[in-house]
Order: sequence, then C-alpha cells, then structure tokens
Amino acid sequence: MPTFTIVAGARPNFMKIAPIIRAIQKRQQSQPNLSYRLVHTGQHYDQKMSGDFFEQLNIPQPHSNLGGGGGTQAEQTASIMVAFEKELLDNPCDLVLVVGDVTSTLACSITAKKLGIDVAHVEGGIRSGDLTMPEEINRMVTDSITDHFFTTSEIANENLRKSGFSEDKIHFVGNTMIDTLMAQMPRFRKPEGEVFEEIEPKEYFVMTMHRPANVDQEHKLKAMIDAILEGTQGLPIIFPVHPRTAKNLQSIGIQSENLKMCEPLGYLEFNYLVQNAKGVITDSGGITEEASVMNVPCITLRDNTERAETIHLGTNELVGTDPSKLRPFLDQIMKGEWKQYQGIPLWDGKTSGRIVDILCNTYAS
Repeated sequence: MPTFTIVAGARPNFMKIAPIIRAIQKRQQSQPNLSYRLVHTGQHYDQKMSGDFFEQLNIPQPHSNLGGGGGTQAEQTASIMVAFEKELLDNPCDLVLVVGDVTSTLACSITAKKLGIDVAHVEGGIRSGDLTMPEEINRMVTDSITDHFFTTSEIANENLRKSGFSEDKIHFVGNTMIDTLMAQMPRFRKPEGEVFEEIEPKEYFVMTMHRPANVDQEHKLKAMIDAILEGTQGLPIIFPVHPRTAKNLQSIGIQSENLKMCEPLGYLEFNYLVQNAKGVITDSGGITEEASVMNVPCITLRDNTERAETIHLGTNELVGTDPSKLRPFLDQIMKGEWKQYQGIPLWDGKTSGRIVDILCNTYAS
C-alpha cells in the first residue's frame, strides 16, 4: 500500500490538512497498510500561529518538525529544503502532498521532485496574476512541477488547462478548508476577555491585515484604518493583530475606543467572531472563503484575488488598497444590502474523502 508524506508549515495549512488526515485515518480502517507521515516545516513557530491549531483541529502531533522558521524568504526556503531532503531520504514515500501557497509548499515540492518523488498540490491552479506577491511565485513554481492537482474551482481548472496540463492530472475536488469549517462549526466558541464580552452578534466588524501593500507604509496604514473607523460608524472592530502588523501599528499611534486590538486567536474563537460579525474586512484569501460559506459580508483590501469564486458566488467584494474607495462598500453593509452566498460547487465538506480516494486508487500497489 502507498505511503504519503503530508507537509504543513503555516497557519492556513493546518486547516487544509486536518480533514485530509481524518480521511486517511478513516480509510486505514479498511486498508490498514496505508500509511502517512505528517511533516511540520516549522515555518510558523509561534504558539498562536501554529501550536494551538493542532489541539483545536485535533491534528495528531507531527512525525517530524523541520524547525525551518525565521530568516528571510531565501533563508527559510533553503533551511526547509535541506531539512526536508534528509526527512525524505530517511523516510521514503510514494508521494508528497503539499497545500496552499506558502514558502513550505514551494520548498518541499522542489525537494521532492529532485528526489524523483511525485507531488500532489492541494489548491493547485489558483492565480492572482500579481507577481509582486511571494505566494503567486510559490503557486506558479509548485504547479510547474506538480503531478496531481486537487483544485477548488473551475477557474483553477481552466488556469491549469491554459498552462498545458492534461485533464488526467487535474482533479476538481472542492475545498478542504471548507471541510474543516463545516466539521468545526458546532465547536465555535466566543473568545474569553473583556473585549469580547462587550460585543453583540451582528453589531461589530472583524478585521485582519498583514499584506505589505496595506501595512508596510505607515501613512497608508493610518489612512486605511481611519477610513475603516469612519465607515463603520462607531461599531466595534475586532482586530487580531498579525505580528508583522503589530510593529507598524505601534509607531502610528492610532487610538480609538472602537478599534479593539487583540492577540492572534485560535481557529474556533476567530471563526466564532466571523460567523457572528456584521462584516469582515481583510486582505487574506482564506478568510474570504470562510466568510462566504457562512454568508457574512466580506471586503477584501487587495487589488486582485486568487479566489475569484468568492466574488462571483460568495459574499466577497474586491475593494482595492485605496482608502477613499472603501466607504460605499461599508455603507452597503451598514444598510443590510449586501449580496448573499450563492453556493460554490463541491464546497460541501466532503473534499478530503475525494482526495484520499483518488490518491489510493492512483497509487494502489
């Protein structure tokens, strides 16, 4: 029976691998010789950014932690590649499964292929068209050497076809992050703390910002937050602050009773806030998927998105990075006139089972 190595490195990865591991464990009941290794690259090494997710999402402890966190992107990539090569030489496998578009995805894909090991890419084929994003480089390079693409949408399928990949490599399966969302929704819980005791359902916003275009220039960050504070008309804004953003916020000195900054939250707590929010303001891709499925209005502070289905069929709108363009969208949310979730094909909570079925059938021995 086949052996799979599953790679995770950063916070978004854990939500995507959790249901895949559960699907493998379920399959092992009928195919006990099926085996897998979970490798944590250590890209996110902060407890809130990584460790809590293993407990909350019931992910087993990794078989190996490569300790590849810290340093520049090049240093991190090199560190992960060196450690992952040793991991694969010590623990041979039939296939390496990578997810998403983080540094670990790129580094482990290259390492596997240079050792002659097949690569499967969960979320293959998504594109923003923006080469200034490190994630876009990661996607393009990973997909160029991938053997099996597990895609989230017909848009991703078409991107891969245009790049010349054959249909037998493209597997339209849905979105594993939605598997996790649906499985964990009954367990969502309100965060503890005075900040959260004061909020009422549908009477606050949730905000996340971490991309360089929004947070690296202090004057631009201040202008954006000022525009958000004005447009939300005094409602509380819950802002779990990414470590990258925290440094820049300190020097700006914005103070407002409505802006409720807090530490990064666990998965169950954060999605409780999203589910009950009046709206979400973000520059993250994954949050737009979760907000859409939960039918929560979502504003994306980016000029492009690799998840266009959340705009066409979801509750997401692409606003851009110009603070002056934000107000009409916030007004729409405040008036309760936002579009509704239309349903995205195969985002049904069963994606991981489809992935494991395809892998087992493909690599049956």
